[in-house]
Amino acid sequence: MDLFGHAMQQRMMNEAPLAARMRPRTLEEFVGQEHIIGPGRLLRRAIEADRLFSSIILWGPPGTGKTTLAQVIANRTQSHFETLSAVLAGKAELKEVIDAAQERRRLYQKKTTLFVDEVHRWNKAQQDALLPHVENGTILLIGATTENPYFEVIGALVSRSRVFQLLPLTGEQTGKILDAALADPERGYGARRVVLDPEARAHLIDVSGGDARNALNALELAVESTPPDAEGVIHVTMDVAQESIQRRAVLYDKDGDAHYDTISAFIKSVRGSDPDAALYWLAKMIYAGEDPRFILRRLIILAGEDIGLADPLGLVVAASAMQAFTFIGLPEGIYPLVEATLYLATAPKSNSAGAYFKAFERIEQEGVGDVPAHLKDNNRDAAALGHGKGYVYPHMEEGHFTPQQYLPKELLGTYFYKPSDQGYEAQAKARLEMWREAQRKALGIQRHEDVPELTQERIDELKRHIK
Repeated sequence: MDLFGHAMQQRMMNEAPLAARMRPRTLEEFVGQEHIIGPGRLLRRAIEADRLFSSIILWGPPGTGKTTLAQVIANRTQSHFETLSAVLAGKAELKEVIDAAQERRRLYQKKTTLFVDEVHRWNKAQQDALLPHVENGTILLIGATTENPYFEVIGALVSRSRVFQLLPLTGEQTGKILDAALADPERGYGARRVVLDPEARAHLIDVSGGDARNALNALELAVESTPPDAEGVIHVTMDVAQESIQRRAVLYDKDGDAHYDTISAFIKSVRGSDPDAALYWLAKMIYAGEDPRFILRRLIILAGEDIGLADPLGLVVAASAMQAFTFIGLPEGIYPLVEATLYLATAPKSNSAGAYFKAFERIEQEGVGDVPAHLKDNNRDAAALGHGKGYVYPHMEEGHFTPQQYLPKELLGTYFYKPSDQGYEAQAKARLEMWREAQRKALGIQRHEDVPELTQERIDELKRHIK
């Protein structure tokens, strides 16, 4: 590198954000993740010995050290180190790296380590293009991802890699990083007189949510935007800290784990009749920018699946909340959403609507039985075929009920629906038991069968057959 190139590189480093300048260069400077790189741990020993045993995938939230750890490896390894961003690079860039790696290996017997940031952003074809070169050792892959690699990275690549999960930093660890930035005279603010009030420091730690980059960005904004006093001291108070980082960052990718895990926790809390937990997970989703209509669609499903006839109004409330929200939107639309959440969480519960899948399974296994003649449409073939003959109109009978046959003959006495004893459904259960007994007597049904409940796995399987 010539003199001008070195000067330009130094200037760019000096002008880089604080989080980039303070990025650890060695394992000794690295803070956090002791469970994978603490003293004596396998990954640490491999890095120190420059003997990475296989490709690795670093999985964790933003600001936990994935890219930093890759750069620490780059500083320690004797192999050629390349970096690609899956957001910016495609198959063409990957091919250039692989061609150069093959040439380097052929001419100099030198290995190539490739760091791919946000590796989950590559589609299957792009990941497939990398696979054979990882398999034959041309490339040692270090992949970084905020998404679950077992879902977002192709299985063949995961099986050839060791997955290490990085965790959000603790408050103590984030504090160490802030203190190091304030003390470092070259890369941080050690050469300047900066006073960070204890409560301001605590606020930066708390609101950064275990994200070191977030904390350092907030510290940089606080310091650079605060003029020094008459004595040259930059005083970062609680007010300055609150202005620098006003809103806690919430990890919530709408296509990722946090999205699915949070909606799952929300629905399970409503199903489990815990309105406080339901409100908490609802607040997290709204805070993170989730579309309330997605939440309301899930509540409508829950009203049918988990409340059912225990409280028939549950479905009415959920559907009405969706309509009301469509009319008014946020912020006021939060009220019908909250009302539906609280109503469904405190309503009696019944999953008896799942009885449908018992009937669906029976048809799948045995086929469809014939419609009894007296139930057939009498508008077309009544005279010629006797369709509809013998049908008794229930409203002409006492109690608006008559115990006639409705199922195919071979299924008489088969009971798919088993009402619960919750809420309104308890009343329906009493009526149904009386009607079924009358039907058995009238039709001479000697044996009857309560079809066993299906497992949730079986129900989910049957749902996939519904078109």
